[in-house]
Amino acid sequence: MTDLNTSGLEPLDLRVLVLPDSPEKVSPGGIIILESEVDKKAQAMTLGTLIAIGANAWEEASKRSPAFRCPEAGDRVMFAKYGGVELKGKDGVKYRIMNDEDVIGREL
Repeated sequence: MTDLNTSGLEPLDLRVLVLPDSPEKVSPGGIIILESEVDKKAQAMTLGTLIAIGANAWEEASKRSPAFRCPEAGDRVMFAKYGGVELKGKDGVKYRIMNDEDVIGREL
């Protein structure tokens, strides 16, 4: 797999780097959504793509359960609504760096 991380950001220790999904500006039915509503949706966004993983991410979870499968770069993940810090990468894209425990699920 090619390196997904074009951000110039590297998560350290227990941190992970996630690319949140962009909020839609047009509904599936073709209705244009007002900017204020798009902003609300962006604040509630909890899905994204895992881009990079710190060296010790999910170490504790792996110790608690030998069956635990650590998420990998490229996985689609769900994360805590207000988890982490939003940063703009060198590529101009907004990412979130957060603690591994802020990732609360994975799409299968």
